[in-house]
Amino acid sequence: MAGTSDRSTPLQAQETAQLEENLQGWREVILAVDQVLRWQKPWFPLAVIGFTTAVFLSLYYLDPSVLTGVSSCVVILSLADYLVPIIASKMFGSSQCKVPEQQRFHEICISLVRTYNRFVDFWRSFFHFKERRPKTYFVLVISTLLGMAWIGQQVHNLLLTHLIVTFFLLLPGVLMCVSKYTGMVRRLFRRGTKKD
Repeated sequence: MAGTSDRSTPLQAQETAQLEENLQGWREVILAVDQVLRWQKPWFPLAVIGFTTAVFLSLYYLDPSVLTGVSSCVVILSLADYLVPIIASKMFGSSQCKVPEQQRFHEICISLVRTYNRFVDFWRSFFHFKERRPKTYFVLVISTLLGMAWIGQQVHNLLLTHLIVTFFLLLPGVLMCVSKYTGMVRRLFRRGTKKD
């Protein structure tokens, strides 16, 4: 089983460079979304919750069929894929962005590549676990799916999806706050132990 630590640095650098090139037209949008997801301003978490709530309330009100919902999402994604690079180049110009912004964009691309590689490694290890311990795999998968089916029966689909999407959108900011405060606690603990 290959872990993320087994991946070669040149391969990861190549994947990151390719991703940066592919997302170049979206750079300004990605940087803005990154600021919102990392809670650069105190009202950003409320904006995220408000945005997801507005989207899911409109879905609840419109109540589109599955085919209409999927085709509408694909239309919106296609329009965004075509229009965002054009609008971003006109709004922000084709000039090079500042060094801190370029560095942050590079860090975001590295993070995306690492997340993708971790997901692939998890997926491989999941199937490796299936081969090694099929009975445990079977019990684990069946019990997890039955639990999810029960939760899905108890909670409305749209509400459950809204809660999951909101959770994942708020997760980067929560993780930053947790790491910030755990770092503060560690520093206070180190100072306290040094005095003793």
